[in-house]
Amino acid sequence: MIRRVRESDVDAVVQLVHDLAAYERAPQECHLTAEQLRAALFGPSPALFGHVAEADGEVVGMSLWFLSFSTWTGVHGLYLEDLFVRPEHRGGGHGRGLFLALAKECADRGLGRFEWSVLDWNQPAIDFYEAMGATRVTDWYRYRLADEALAKAAARA
Repeated sequence: MIRRVRESDVDAVVQLVHDLAAYERAPQECHLTAEQLRAALFGPSPALFGHVAEADGEVVGMSLWFLSFSTWTGVHGLYLEDLFVRPEHRGGGHGRGLFLALAKECADRGLGRFEWSVLDWNQPAIDFYEAMGATRVTDWYRYRLADEALAKAAARA
């Protein structure tokens, strides 16, 4: 069963995010708390949205996403921040269900793009997304300004 995330799911989703960080070989970089996620999803002006996959009443997978905007097309898009299914529940259609729920979200909202990033070594995820019909964007590089570099840039403003 795929459905929108509920406030009662926050603790389970935080655990899944931490599990994803461990899977992506960076558990020390994940500092998400239930309070942060609850505020992002259910605060006065939520800018983060999510879906969960349930099996036998247990949350076994999740997707977290937000709206982007293309100035070239003039319409919003959906950016998938995280999609994760517990390893013991993979192969049962949960990831596919989460992915298709987001495609439907795009179609229902009239969004022009559905985008995400994948680590270059994560072949199972690459294979999954390509099996779903996705194509890799090869002519753009993704950059990030964070931590000390972000602070230095802000100090120069």
